[in-house]
This record gives sequence, structure tokens and C-alpha cells, in this order.
Amino acid sequence: MKAAILGATRGMGRALARAMAERGDTLCLLGRDVADLEKSARDAEARGGQAAGAFAVAACDLERPETFGPALEAAEEALGGLDAVVVTAGMFATQDRLEADAELARRLLVVDFAHTVAFCEEARKRLLARGGGTLCVFSSVAGERGRKPVAIYGAAKAGLTRYLEALDHKYRAAGLRTVCVKPGFVKTGMTEGLKPPPFAGEPEDVARTVLSAIDSGKPVVYAPPIWGLVMLVIRNLPRFVMRRIQF
Repeated sequence: MKAAILGATRGMGRALARAMAERGDTLCLLGRDVADLEKSARDAEARGGQAAGAFAVAACDLERPETFGPALEAAEEALGGLDAVVVTAGMFATQDRLEADAELARRLLVVDFAHTVAFCEEARKRLLARGGGTLCVFSSVAGERGRKPVAIYGAAKAGLTRYLEALDHKYRAAGLRTVCVKPGFVKTGMTEGLKPPPFAGEPEDVARTVLSAIDSGKPVVYAPPIWGLVMLVIRNLPRFVMRRIQF
């Protein structure tokens, strides 16, 4: 598989890039810091038994939409086409921080919803122009229900989830397979300092689950899978219960 991954230098994105490299996929890593991208590319090459320089990198910043088109074009040229585009990048901050910092809240809403959708639209057009492919995007279980601890972050992810659902409905028949990944709590740098809840996942386990979904074209995947059952319960709790609990 020829794949471009946005957000492959840390956490779940890096674990997924490693897993894809180990099975022989060809990658172009996209992100803000080219030096970090180069390190991640060399790491992935070593794990996949590839020669140094086999994996390409290109600068792409979700806060700068003008970088989206050039980054994807660079990936297409480096790989000789694209079978898949994976988006793991995004912002996170606690609800307390977002309520105290209006500018941070604005940035998060723009990056995690508006600009992620804009990047996906660029990827969608390019994949469809080639006859189809897979667009795999990391949303979050935070978007499943309005919840006190993630009101703002969850709103952004809820919008992203609905957008990805609509893409799947509209373009699956045309050859675009949209995979919406909904991670629960995963132990990464993004969640460092937060108390892990039950069922907290590891990036490597998430990567294996996501890779299986990419291969099968499964439209929605929870990672770790137990979060699918957790959120089934949460989605069906009455509103008066949601007001009382802190989940």
C-alpha cells in the first residue's frame, strides 16, 4: 500500500507508521517538523527492512491550509500514486484549559474540525481522481455524546465524525473507503499527566486495530475495541444521568 500519514511522529501515528512499514507498505510522512519526520521515517525504514531514504517526508501543518495541497502532491510524486491517506494529527487540551483560554479553544476547534475537514477534502479529491482509495481519519469517542469533561474538544470531534460518516455514505460506491477511528483513552504524550481510566490503550495495540480496519474498509472502528461497548452504554444514558456523572 502507498500511504501518506499526517501526524506520524508521535503516539498512535508513529505506532501506525511502524506497523505499516513492518508489513512492507510504502510511506510518505507528513507533519510540521521536518526534522522529526526524518527521524520517524528512518525509524520506520529500519523496522521494515527498507533502505535509508526509502520513505519520503513533506511539511504539512493543520494550522496552515496552504500546506495541504503541496504536501499531498509531494506524497503522490514520491510514492508514484496514493492508495491511502491517514490523518492522526490534531490538538488536545483539557476542558479547564480551554475554558480559561479563548484563543486556545479557537485554535483547537479550527484545527480539529475545520482544517481537518479541509485537509480531508483535498485528500478526497486526489483519491477519487485516481479511482478511489482509503481515507482513514482519527476522531474520538469524545464526540459520541455531550460530556462535561470534554465539551469543547468533543464538539470538534463530533463534527468531524459526522463529516466522515457523510463521506462514506456519499462516496463509498465511487471507490472511496472512509474509515473513522474513534480512540478511547490511549497512553500517549497527548494524555500525559491525565489519570488513565479503565480500558486505557497502548499506541501499538491501537495501530494493529486500525490497520485491520484500513485493510477491510470498516467504516467505524473503536480502539481499543472495548470502547465500542463503553460508548454504547453512554449513548443510551438519559440526559438527567449525564448531568450527574463526571464521565
